[in-house]
Amino acid sequence: MLTVALIACSDGSSEVDQAESDGRLRVVTTVSPITSLVENIGGTRIRLEGIIPEGLNSHTYEPAPSVARLITEADLIVLNGLFLEEPALNMAEANKKDEAVILQLGDKTVTPEQWQFDFSFPATAGRPNPHLWPDPILGLKYAELVRDELSRLDADNADYYSVNYESLKLRIDELDQGIVASVQTVPEGNRRLLTYHDSWAYFALRYGMTVIGAIQPSGFSEPSARDVAELIDQLRELEVPAIFGSEVFPSPVMEQIAKEGGATFIDQLRDDDLPGEPGDARHSYLGLMLTNMEIMIVALGGNVQALSQFDTGPVFDGESGAIYPQ
Repeated sequence: MLTVALIACSDGSSEVDQAESDGRLRVVTTVSPITSLVENIGGTRIRLEGIIPEGLNSHTYEPAPSVARLITEADLIVLNGLFLEEPALNMAEANKKDEAVILQLGDKTVTPEQWQFDFSFPATAGRPNPHLWPDPILGLKYAELVRDELSRLDADNADYYSVNYESLKLRIDELDQGIVASVQTVPEGNRRLLTYHDSWAYFALRYGMTVIGAIQPSGFSEPSARDVAELIDQLRELEVPAIFGSEVFPSPVMEQIAKEGGATFIDQLRDDDLPGEPGDARHSYLGLMLTNMEIMIVALGGNVQALSQFDTGPVFDGESGAIYPQ
């Protein structure tokens, strides 16, 4: 797999823009886990570029004006939806060509009855937790929707997209089974998650874990002193062995909560950004999930032997040229 890093402060030019049209669909995506899922389905038959640089807050990121040009040239614009990337959605709606399709994966994956409301996404605000992809089965549904839309727009390559989907399905089924087995190695009393960014609700629901709290308030500010004290008391009461920060959302208060609550602070979980660098085998949706499991399961007292042979590389042959902005 060949991927290209695009520096966020560039003028917006890219290999995709500079290349002469070769008849391939031009696809624009938002967060890198979605870019990776689309890449695995589209492979070498699409021109793919993400627009949200890795390591930035996708909830609040305002696309640069140069991104509008990418959108005007796109045939398909793929977002998570569920109110995650509203500035990007607004730009897409304002700048896309008439025949271009906006595909909001989350909105087509879960019904309002299945929405999860929790710590950073209270029901009173009416906006659900949008982080579906940490649940691999929901991530597979994303891939299915992408396959269907690419096949509709590019019927000549429908068989190719279907083959890639089936290959990815095998990988995700293996991942799912490996996570189930890994969670079972965690002592039952430790199957509790206290995270900084509230992105594990659907994962926890799938695998029988409990999210006992998310430190980041709904407004993405720092928690109040009262919130911190309550979380420390909760950690002490439940004897949770580890709490998890985020590389995207560094927070000085996390170490205080962990220290006073008697837990280990792990600051390496990811949700919007991928591990490694573009071009690395782990720089993928599959690599994201494996790396997170290696961190989370071990910190909670389990092991990931069931995932020791898991392949995180692309499911297609050849060089995709997908662009992941950095």
